[in-house]
Amino acid sequence: MSATPPADPSGARPAGPGSFGDVQVLEAPSYDTDRVWTLPNVLSFLRLIGVPVFVWLLLGPHDDFVAVVVLALAGFTDWLDGHLARAWHQTSRVGQLLDPVADRLYIGAIVVSLALLHIIPWWLVVVLIARELVLLAVVPALRTRGYTSLPVHFIGKAATFCLLYAFPAVLLGAADWPGAMVFKVVGWAFAIWGTGLYWWACLLYLRQTYHLLQTPRAPVSVVPRAPGRRG
Repeated sequence: MSATPPADPSGARPAGPGSFGDVQVLEAPSYDTDRVWTLPNVLSFLRLIGVPVFVWLLLGPHDDFVAVVVLALAGFTDWLDGHLARAWHQTSRVGQLLDPVADRLYIGAIVVSLALLHIIPWWLVVVLIARELVLLAVVPALRTRGYTSLPVHFIGKAATFCLLYAFPAVLLGAADWPGAMVFKVVGWAFAIWGTGLYWWACLLYLRQTYHLLQTPRAPVSVVPRAPGRRG
């Protein structure tokens, strides 16, 4: 069974997908297995291990190109683990929890490392981290309705995609080589778009939370859905 947000008090129907007024139906996710050690989950764990490796490469030996390769491999495994989970029917709760955790750790590691290297301003780090703190602050309210998180919105997915590819480009743009300017322009374009979409998705999640809080506190027979790209 799924929980559907109540209708707007004015009687208006929620706007169509992709609009600011979109409030998604919170559907119970289906899991194929309760196993932890599946190949998709192993790939997710390896992606998490890559976070400290990336930070060390960037702040230790300052090997920017190898650090970007680590990010590229992380991005590939991000796609591969989801593809394998669906193709081999190995979708699991652990996998759906690991995906967003890895994304946030990579984004956090990238922006803090680049700020320490004076490649991006600290105010951008604050803007991105503030968004996560806002969403973290609504978790207690979600728990009153039986949820620990909200389903990922496609705008949130687009924002994460932009940011994960923006900052490696910004890093390459800060190096002294012939193609640096191209990467710098493209990287900052994606960083600006991604930051805007990141906060737009945040506002949509807050609107979803508001609609959930208008429902009675009666228990709903659904399994709380963790944010993630793997279905």
